[in-house]
Amino acid sequence: MKVCVAGAGAFGQKHLQAIAAIEGVEVVSLVGGSSLAQVQAVAEHYGIGHATLSLDQALARPGLDAVIVCSPTPVHAAQAMACLEAGKHVQVEIPMADNLADARALLAAQRRSGLIAMAGHTRRYNPGHQWIHQRIASGQLRLQHLDVQTFFFRRTNINLAGQPRSWTDHLLWHHACHTVDLFQYQTGQTAAQVHAMQGPIHPDLGIALDMSVQMRSPDGALCSLTLSFNNQGLQGTFFRYICDSGTYIARYDELLDGDGQPVDLSGVDVSLNGIELQDRDFFECIVSGREPRASLARVLPAYETLDRLEKTLA
Repeated sequence: MKVCVAGAGAFGQKHLQAIAAIEGVEVVSLVGGSSLAQVQAVAEHYGIGHATLSLDQALARPGLDAVIVCSPTPVHAAQAMACLEAGKHVQVEIPMADNLADARALLAAQRRSGLIAMAGHTRRYNPGHQWIHQRIASGQLRLQHLDVQTFFFRRTNINLAGQPRSWTDHLLWHHACHTVDLFQYQTGQTAAQVHAMQGPIHPDLGIALDMSVQMRSPDGALCSLTLSFNNQGLQGTFFRYICDSGTYIARYDELLDGDGQPVDLSGVDVSLNGIELQDRDFFECIVSGREPRASLARVLPAYETLDRLEKTLA
């Protein structure tokens, strides 16, 4: 399978590392956004023969099967749409769009094309969250409260690698999207009640750097999400699952019990790397024709809930 990765930054390289562990897949083109020299350097490092600043140029290459879009959030929907219109299967990193209208338009395009299209909702694939999901689905656990902290220090436009970026990240449509989707995925329900509050708007970035989100499922499970770009200290997202018979703490691909002891995840999936697992799902679905765990249709309810949350901010 011949694949293009659109995005040569920190997250694009996470996908390149994951794909290197998957047999039968070759990255034949790498697309970047501003510096061709930087894209060429990354391509050379990963042994990719073609580097460009033009997604259209990459889409025109013969034999290309699929694209993974890891470019800046504001162009996710447009680039994913271009891939579908070019007849390519597409995985677009989270969020698939930064507004509900574009998310719905992208799903409509996927349905017209009949191609495999999914979004990078990695929490559906992280082994720790999968362990919890399996036990909720089997009735061994009942979720009472999902308490989540998403903390970064980003008072300027910098990316995951600490490099300057040309666009502004967003707490609601990007970082809250992970938790909104995860809560609804774990409960199997769309949130019945939602509310959000945000702090002052940053004078230069034009966004709030602090936010609080609350959700309640129809059967009474709660989700409390705290987000900040003002936090100095440990960075990232921490999930505390408070259940009827146990408490669990998840951070990316690890899971601890309430006493801080590691939970054995070796039997959950073929890898303990959530990015690799979502890429494997994407490629396997292209071959088999089945629907991905994070297909556009399956994650759209998260974007509908984000739209509801945004309205409460107003």
